[in-house]
Amino acid sequence: MIKAAYIHIPFCEHICHYCDFNKVFLKGQPVDQYLDALEQEIKLTVAQYGKTPLSTIFVGGGTPTALSVSQLERLCAMIKKNLAMEEEVEYTFEANPGEITAEKLQTLYNGGVNRLSFGVQSFHNELLKKIGRTHKAEDVFHSIEDAKKIGFKNISVDLIYSLPGQTVEDFKDTLTTAFTLDIEHFSGYSLIIEPKTVFYNLRRKGKLPTPGEDAEAAMYALLMEEMDKNGYKQYEISNFAKPGFESKHNLTYWNNEEYFGFGAGAHGYVAGKRVSNFGPLKKYMEPLAQKRLPVMEEHHVTKVEMMEEELFLGLRKNEGVNLTLFGQKYNQEVLELFHIEIEELMKRELIVINNRFLQLTDKGRFLGNEVFQSFIGTLTE
Repeated sequence: MIKAAYIHIPFCEHICHYCDFNKVFLKGQPVDQYLDALEQEIKLTVAQYGKTPLSTIFVGGGTPTALSVSQLERLCAMIKKNLAMEEEVEYTFEANPGEITAEKLQTLYNGGVNRLSFGVQSFHNELLKKIGRTHKAEDVFHSIEDAKKIGFKNISVDLIYSLPGQTVEDFKDTLTTAFTLDIEHFSGYSLIIEPKTVFYNLRRKGKLPTPGEDAEAAMYALLMEEMDKNGYKQYEISNFAKPGFESKHNLTYWNNEEYFGFGAGAHGYVAGKRVSNFGPLKKYMEPLAQKRLPVMEEHHVTKVEMMEEELFLGLRKNEGVNLTLFGQKYNQEVLELFHIEIEELMKRELIVINNRFLQLTDKGRFLGNEVFQSFIGTLTE
């Protein structure tokens, strides 16, 4: 039973130098036609799979809040009309500080949204400019203050470390400032330079001085230490929450559960298939005008792939992989399937078994990708 939906709004008022998500400049785009197509996709999907009440909806982008007030009203009404929600639904919108007005915040709140995720990245204005963000540190305080006044009680902030020219001291300042916001949730990611981004091209030309691996590791260690000190419990490699405010939506992914993916370039996991939609707006909207789903690719996940995914996604969580549940789900024992890999990783002190949970050690968190890689491609169907 699918309990989660991701909805993609691909419009942005500006493009950040590190972003490789499916997005387009807002100006001159067919936003209203896109919303028509999006509603059509939701209707077709619900007709096919049924209208089960969802426990989490996440509207991301792009920048969903780049839409006008009337378009946001329409989007919220469309979601409410076509998707069933549990009473305790976690309903998140991504937002940009500075760009989101009090009127837009009120519109979201009236539309049933109860969680906001702000792309803050840093509190150093110079660094923000360098990475292509248009907001300043003070905009973050104003936007979050407005959100709290309106009644939002579940607010998350994204931070990025290992930015070009950033020092460990800079990142410490950002964390110190971040904790004054008194919010419920933080995500902290190290910068990954993806192809087709401004940063990728700069790096190829040797014009992107990044802090290096040692500084990156020091920043990650600082992130974990400071979050803990300030009452934010780490529940996944990059995520920290006050007790009870862990993101239900993110946990859907890490628990390897199925979810709908709506919108241009969106990915879903439905009925044992990983599905991805066409990214370009025209290619996304054309099939929907003919009442056909805009699926670009679908992949039937094999049992072996499911088990591998269960491991490398589950190991991202602090609680790790529940070995008993894994056995019930797949009728196979993790310790038998992956005994060579587990033995080797335990010898290297990267994983540990704790009360029938397979977990990353503190050392393992720094080498997470290496650990995850160990479980891919080792089994045969």
